[in-house]
Amino acid sequence: MARYLDVHPQDPQPRLLAQTVEMLRGGALIAYPTDSGYALGAALGNKSAIDRIRAIRQLDAKHHFTLVCHDFAQLGRFVIVDNAVFRLVKAVTPGPYTFILRATKEVPRMMLHPKKLTVGARIPDHRLAQALLAELGAPLLSTTLILPGQEQPMTEGWLVKDELDHAVDVVIEGEAGTAGPTTVVDLTTGAPEVVRVGAGAPDRFR
Repeated sequence: MARYLDVHPQDPQPRLLAQTVEMLRGGALIAYPTDSGYALGAALGNKSAIDRIRAIRQLDAKHHFTLVCHDFAQLGRFVIVDNAVFRLVKAVTPGPYTFILRATKEVPRMMLHPKKLTVGARIPDHRLAQALLAELGAPLLSTTLILPGQEQPMTEGWLVKDELDHAVDVVIEGEAGTAGPTTVVDLTTGAPEVVRVGAGAPDRFR
């Protein structure tokens, strides 16, 4: 049974953030709110969590997991960013965008696309998610919580708890965004390629 933590969306309680981080470091898989709905998250290098996420979402080996980062400085440690990419990403972050980028050696191989060695990266515009990332001091291994057969992410913590009570370890209640999943942009081919249109306006990448 998942632990249910009711965290204030604007002023997250330090005690609950610390408890969540302790559980993440102990191997927990969490469901947490972001500006683009709920996401599943775990500590980097947590292979068991990756396997559980694949089972929950029925993902294949080519799925791009995402590094959810606190800020651009942290993001820059885990993905390769040249000047052109820097300008594009900086202009729209934090916000509802996920960028496919080449990973540095800091990223566990198990997270990467098996052939391209790429990974998703994003910086959320969500106070609670930002507070959790600051407390953790590292990116979260993450993916949007879109259940099989659905096109939109889950947005209510109590529904997540009801649906995934025995599949995750922690559900954080804290007002997720409802505008839809992130817009996904591949920046590895020389020219931006919009892979999925979501909450972020895609126009600047076309």
